[in-house]
Amino acid sequence: MTKISGADIVLKCLQKLGVDTLFGYPGGVVLPLYDRFPDYPDINHILVRHEQAAGHAADGYARASGKLGVALATSGPGATNLVTAITNAHMDSVPTLFITGNVTRSLLGKDGFQEADITGITMPIVKHNYIVMRPDDLAYAFSEAAYIATTGRPGAVHIDIPKDVFIEEAEFHWPEDVHIRGYNPPTIGASESIESATEIINQAERPLIFAGHGIILSDAAEQLQAFAEKGGIPVVNTLLGLGSINPNHVLSYGMLGMHGSYWANHAASSADVIIGLGMRMDDRALGRFEDMNPNAKIIHVDIDPAEHQKNIETHVPIVGNVKDVLGQLIKSINTSTHPDWLQWINEMRINHKESMSIPNGPELSAQYAISRIADLIGPESVLCTGVGQHQMWAAQFGNISRPRQFITSGGLGTMGFEVPAAMGAQAACPDRPVWTICGDGGFQMTFQEIGTMVAEKLPVKMAIMNNCYLGMVRQWQELFYDKNLVDVDITQPDFLKIAEAYGIRGIRVTNQEDVDAAIQEAEADPGPVIIDFRVVQQDNVWPMVPAGAALSETVESSGQI
Repeated sequence: MTKISGADIVLKCLQKLGVDTLFGYPGGVVLPLYDRFPDYPDINHILVRHEQAAGHAADGYARASGKLGVALATSGPGATNLVTAITNAHMDSVPTLFITGNVTRSLLGKDGFQEADITGITMPIVKHNYIVMRPDDLAYAFSEAAYIATTGRPGAVHIDIPKDVFIEEAEFHWPEDVHIRGYNPPTIGASESIESATEIINQAERPLIFAGHGIILSDAAEQLQAFAEKGGIPVVNTLLGLGSINPNHVLSYGMLGMHGSYWANHAASSADVIIGLGMRMDDRALGRFEDMNPNAKIIHVDIDPAEHQKNIETHVPIVGNVKDVLGQLIKSINTSTHPDWLQWINEMRINHKESMSIPNGPELSAQYAISRIADLIGPESVLCTGVGQHQMWAAQFGNISRPRQFITSGGLGTMGFEVPAAMGAQAACPDRPVWTICGDGGFQMTFQEIGTMVAEKLPVKMAIMNNCYLGMVRQWQELFYDKNLVDVDITQPDFLKIAEAYGIRGIRVTNQEDVDAAIQEAEADPGPVIIDFRVVQQDNVWPMVPAGAALSETVESSGQI
């Protein structure tokens, strides 16, 4: 067999993996790889303006499409600029592959120019990583890396390649099967666990489902609905689980957690059986662990056994793919209804609906702007966010109706995620409208990617909720630090001039009556658009579970803190 360069092997590996898009930034040690890109026109390299954005774009691409997202960077600062994006993708269990170059093998460990031990740096923040020292090992490394990233609990995988490995030649042998000793992700749940869970569910009077990101990652929305309907079990979502059940479904009760609804949080505190599906039982969703309904029997389904018993005591831990486990439970549980329980939650929702409503009055609120965007762009669109108040309002008022519609940074809470993630989502879904709800602070961290959008003709619509504050930080300082507002009122540039500088449309909105027209104007534009919504400056997100409080201590206004 003819020998080819390591660079060619890498690109053939990407072809074998079905990778049609990757996001990258060139540099010295990866130039041998870039030199070969012209011979592989089926792989679209998107040149970003910063490596962190390459990682977030790969993340957004993967979340929107369900496929492997890929990012590429050079050694040293190029590689370290990926670290935030790698951590973000890994914490949210997003199937991603990060490729970096490194100095030549003879310089490794000798502090050569632009050397960084990126393998060591990323070890705690990836599912697995590699440094490939021979071109002969590249094909298996890529095959195995993709398998690890996309199976079991998905996550980030990293491959580091010294420059001379790109240059050296070897034969290309693609492994059709990957076998990793000790790595056998489970699918179905153990029969005894299913039996125990079934008995508890059948005896429950006030059961409740916590539906998490795993429902979306495993394409289990259909099974979730069937399970909930057969058991007559209400469903609440984690932030990343939004879209796993239509909000208009009679058993859907919205988001629980720090800024979840009053009724969802009190249902979680009052249930006698909690069924956690594909979620980490983390602090933002559950509040103070020891007081998260200690009287409930908890069934926890997750493909990663490390998540069981990590934060709260679980009566029946079930290790397995949530889609397969739901299939088992659907067959085993009784057909049931819980009318008194549902009536109690419905009355709670009616009595507390004002705590999660669009503010009255003539002022332009972020809640109003986001709700109008959601209504006008429809559920077939993709809605991305950054992190902060606008993120929570998007979760509350974005009408998230289908899987992979809502893309946001959950576990890491990364400001600046919104623009590059939306860019990646648009590359993954060229036929869907993609909107990103931006914070005025987060937008300024990564808006350089507008240049990438323009170059790649990616028509992302960027809606900035501009309150001239780091809004969530200001909210906390107001509520918990005696209104000592320190360094949160940020001086803004003219966002319309930024739009002009990139040659795209910019729209400013200051009044409620102009919101719909601005959204429609942006939708009609074939390119990227910035809308600068000048929203109420000092508004707070309600309801709220104060840090360290229990879900049962959810407050609906500042007067309750």
